[in-house]
Amino acid sequence: MTDMTLPNRTTVLIVGAGPSGLVAALSLIHHGFKDFVVVDAVEQGENTSRALVVHAATLEALDTIGCGDDIVAKGTKVRKINIGNRSSRLVSTDLSSLDKYTHHPYALVIPQNLTEFILGEKVKHYGVTVHRPCKVTSLKRNDNDDQLTDVTFESGKIITAKYVVGADGARSVVRRMAGIGFVDPKTGEEGDRVTNLTQMVLADVVYEGKDHDFGFIVTVSPEGFFLSMPMPQSFNELLAMNGQIVEGQIYRIGSGVPLADGEIPRSPNKEYLQNLIDRFGPTILASDASVNPNSTSVRIKDILWSTRFRTHSAIADRFFTRLSGDQLEDAAVAPGVPSTTSRHGGIILLIGDAAHIHSPAGGQGMNLGIRDAVFLGEAISKHINASALQPSTADTDNILREFAEVRHKRALEVIAFTKTLLAVAGAQDKKVSWMLPISVTTVRDWMMWLGGKFGFMQARMAWAMSGLGRR
Repeated sequence: MTDMTLPNRTTVLIVGAGPSGLVAALSLIHHGFKDFVVVDAVEQGENTSRALVVHAATLEALDTIGCGDDIVAKGTKVRKINIGNRSSRLVSTDLSSLDKYTHHPYALVIPQNLTEFILGEKVKHYGVTVHRPCKVTSLKRNDNDDQLTDVTFESGKIITAKYVVGADGARSVVRRMAGIGFVDPKTGEEGDRVTNLTQMVLADVVYEGKDHDFGFIVTVSPEGFFLSMPMPQSFNELLAMNGQIVEGQIYRIGSGVPLADGEIPRSPNKEYLQNLIDRFGPTILASDASVNPNSTSVRIKDILWSTRFRTHSAIADRFFTRLSGDQLEDAAVAPGVPSTTSRHGGIILLIGDAAHIHSPAGGQGMNLGIRDAVFLGEAISKHINASALQPSTADTDNILREFAEVRHKRALEVIAFTKTLLAVAGAQDKKVSWMLPISVTTVRDWMMWLGGKFGFMQARMAWAMSGLGRR
């Protein structure tokens, strides 16, 4: 739909119709609120898989708004993740140990475009339209009511809203137009350390020959990092709906690329990806028959999608602010960011990648954004009800302030967690010290192997990955 169908006014304007934006809409509906509009800058949703894992804490949050079952039904439940070097297993993380704490003691493998499709269908079921393409170009305080924001689109159309939710990704226009900073939170060092995962490749591939059953494999080595996981059959079905017939098991692969290799091609081809598998993947995936213990070597047949990226982290200075004239006066800010006391201006809220980004280590990004959105719906509904009873913003804004502070804290925790995973998985092959002439990667592998011998260590790893301790 074009933006000609947009209303002139709405209480809540959700900018961005990815998982976070769609879940924010569903959360508002769950809490009995329907005066909102959802817009997105692109003509249609993304058609690539991207984020691939939904963890227990996210499924628990989706259950609270009646959306968990639909997603679980289309995904693959992974209860064990095998981590090893190229030739042998070091540790197996058993997610079944989470059964004491959750109804979802597993990691759910489901591509992001399928998650978006399911959420989009759910939104349609409630009669909600995602208006596309609608690109925001400016935010301005309304001339007649300083509690409202005028949002202008590329077409010249203006919507006046009380709440503007930025769910428009890492390059958020809402965040930028609101003048909110977005920087890497340093964690004891000046910047992130250089690792074997400083630059990475992700791809969806099909191997030659009959269907293989390699399971969920993570491989660490002195030179690199590699992962391979089978995609659910529902992904093949989604592709078929869009006219792309894929026969055979689709696998997501990911690999670090040493900086010494130079810049990664924009869309890595078959030869490039096969080289990474042969260098950093488990030997069972190698195309060299002299290395691969199988009777026949394994080679990539088709590439469905491939991409490159550099790992980095950033977090918005504030997740909740009020827009007042040409200046921002915040209601909840990051530690160390000056706060003002103004209660004027329309409300700006950030969720998902618009609020925080980090490396894909542990598959935490989309999960955190979805949880932001679930709790945002509740916070906005409470704020609307409280505002109806108490016109003063001084007290009612505490509701949004508390939401913003909690989500900011959770984002910092996840960023720190992913940086730790990145440092461990991407450790470079250097000596621990001149006094201890053992490589860092050797010590890492020993520690992983030893930790895998103790059930409580496996349980701690499963708990950390699940997000249940930082919902």
